Amino acid sequence: MKRKLASGIVTVDDSIEAINNLFVEKQWSDGLPIIPPTVQAVEKMLTGTKREPAEAVAIIPPCWGEATVEKIAINAVMAGCLPEYMPVIITAIEAMADKRFRLGEIQPTTHPVAPLIIVNGPIAKKLDINSKSGAFGPCWRANATIGRAIRLILLNIGGAFPGKLDLSTQGQPSKYTYCIAENEEDSPWEPLHVEKGFDASTSAVTVVAAENPHNINDPVAISGEELLISISSAVMNTGSNNVLFQEGSPVIAFCPEHAATIAASGFSKRDVRDYIYENSKIPLKRFYPRAIEKHYPGRGKNEMVPITARKEDLIIIVVGGTGKHSAYLPAFIPPSLTKAIAE
Repeated sequence: MKRKLASGIVTVDDSIEAINNLFVEKQWSDGLPIIPPTVQAVEKMLTGTKREPAEAVAIIPPCWGEATVEKIAINAVMAGCLPEYMPVIITAIEAMADKRFRLGEIQPTTHPVAPLIIVNGPIAKKLDINSKSGAFGPCWRANATIGRAIRLILLNIGGAFPGKLDLSTQGQPSKYTYCIAENEEDSPWEPLHVEKGFDASTSAVTVVAAENPHNINDPVAISGEELLISISSAVMNTGSNNVLFQEGSPVIAFCPEHAATIAASGFSKRDVRDYIYENSKIPLKRFYPRAIEKHYPGRGKNEMVPITARKEDLIIIVVGGTGKHSAYLPAFIPPSLTKAIAE
């Protein structure tokens, strides 16, 4: 049964070139070719959800546009999504619209931040969301198009066009698409959504305001403590938002080989978080005086500052395939949020 659509119809010459030229001209595009969101295509996309097209899912800053189910479907068509991706996209948008996530600060900031979507639970396998080799990279339709749909929604409904309302100084490639699944199969620890209080059989989305992954290469270490020394050293960055403002949810994305070595040395996920938090503190003497006065007033040069104020905000996940490369994803100031997916 077709459901009534409310969006206006735009008439354009029936060619991919003409359609894409119009979308670029109107700033309805991320610059890559889009799939035309015809009435038929949008109706098909809406079969992926039981929610009504007119239902308001969220209000997206900085223009405070209303993200209805139908408008989400339009952007999902443009991104190349399959209808079955709709529950993940809708849940991610709901999570990002939560006041605690502070999307109104993420969208216009000069910081190069993009919402990272981390998918856990059975739906990740069902939709073939890549969690293994190259998870942050190309060639998986689910990862690429779910993440791209989120970005198009932030652009077209939220109005965060670069240089206008998105003031990111340099931007980052993950502003095109930023979606992965956690590699639960190869992880020695409980998955992220279980750690956040959900049952393992529940599908969930976690949103994190993150930078691009920063590679951490250690092919030499043979013990968990050796690897944790490398990781702790790699995240000690005096230019990180987390360090400067003591907020946010930075992410350590362990590759399976590193995670296995650390777990074999007897480290639980909590142990890993505690170790990194305590051993990545930065002495204030590494900062220049004006920075200390601005960010840490009244504190002495011999004091140490952690990579974020609360160790609980440090996210530990397992991602990737063969190879001894892990990653650190510094974050912007909002906390992460995890939300169950209602299929």
